[in-house]
Amino acid sequence: MKSVIASAGLAALLLAGGTWDARADETCNSPFTAALIKGQEEFLHVWTLGMKGVGDESDKFVTIDVIPGSPNYGKVINSISVGGRGEAHHSGFTDDRRYLWAGRLDDNKIFIFDIQDPANPKLHKTISDLPERTGYVGPHTFYAMPGRMIVQALSNAKDHSGVTGIIVYSNQGEIVSVHPMPTDKMGGDGYAYDVGINPGQNVMLTSSFTGWTNYMMDLGTLVKDAEAMKKFGNTMVVWDVKSMEPKKVLSVPGAPLEIRWSLKPGDDWALTSTALTSKIWLIRKDANGEWQSKAVADVGDASKIPLPVDISITADAKHLWVNTFMDGTTRLFDISNVEAPKEVYSKKIGNQVNMVSQSWDGKRVYFTTSLLANWDKKGDENDQFLKAYDWDGKDLKLRFEIDFIKEKLGRAHHMKFSARPNSKAIGSTLEVYRSLLN
Repeated sequence: MKSVIASAGLAALLLAGGTWDARADETCNSPFTAALIKGQEEFLHVWTLGMKGVGDESDKFVTIDVIPGSPNYGKVINSISVGGRGEAHHSGFTDDRRYLWAGRLDDNKIFIFDIQDPANPKLHKTISDLPERTGYVGPHTFYAMPGRMIVQALSNAKDHSGVTGIIVYSNQGEIVSVHPMPTDKMGGDGYAYDVGINPGQNVMLTSSFTGWTNYMMDLGTLVKDAEAMKKFGNTMVVWDVKSMEPKKVLSVPGAPLEIRWSLKPGDDWALTSTALTSKIWLIRKDANGEWQSKAVADVGDASKIPLPVDISITADAKHLWVNTFMDGTTRLFDISNVEAPKEVYSKKIGNQVNMVSQSWDGKRVYFTTSLLANWDKKGDENDQFLKAYDWDGKDLKLRFEIDFIKEKLGRAHHMKFSARPNSKAIGSTLEVYRSLLN
């Protein structure tokens, strides 16, 4: 099955002509995502964890109107309950942007939503046989390739440790190939978390987290368990995209999470942050053309374990937003010298903050709060909201806030932007591919 995905990867590289003109709405999207939002996003989709005692208690796909001037601006206009609480987590568009895939880390279900009409999404298909078909559990990252969806799992069905792999599906939801994460043979730990591809370099990076046993444990219990705390990933892997083969394992201690490539055409570097050691790491080639990892900045006071979580790079690759969960703070780093990032701004968003999504023009930044159901804070500190801000280059100014508990929705987690197909905000697939060829 590997030859199928290799052909897809090669076709993508040929289409891109060896360059990477990644014009998109969110700066964390796959570079293969077509029909890209070039202007104002119109809808915000939030993959939401159900909460016991809140509403129908089910995980939900929530849609919010963010069209300026709309009578429904800043309001929930659609909510799809998918049944049960399975630890809803991340989501990702198919390359044609017609479907949004979303996964649950506990019961391993994958939900495919049709967003042809983004104001009124529909549940299109549910995949329920991931463990039986692959031996892996915890579908986390959903990353588009041409005609394919890469699904990065966090754990395995045998012992629920962090040793896991990658599953490649067709856009129709059929398994194309399975790729185990490298272990001892290459010096890897077998762990995984996020995926990031730079087509121009023919490189895919993967990061690492922990297995089901840890991420489903109460956070207070986990941090007191010395053995459990040893079971976090400390590596990143460099893959050849065309062959989908691991080529090198990099040492990045402390659970490296989200991966963000520089979006400037021709750049060859990416950044990540480590949850347990509170550092920003740079991944780039050395003078000999070898991929290397290097810690380049601290995030807050590591002794206080601020727990860096989501990060978002600006389209011009000059700044990086970094959220720290434990103190509910977002920080902006100047990365114009990527070898020495400097914190230039910070703002407390709430008691806790996890995900950050920014518009391509950098003028709008959105935040949500939930990390994992058993890791979120408790009692009065358990903020569950979406906050939308304008960024004027100096300060974040609140536009609107939705309290997900008050609205009986649950725990707000992963966000994705969309717009109506006939909107001027959307660029055609042909237009985008032509820009890649140029």
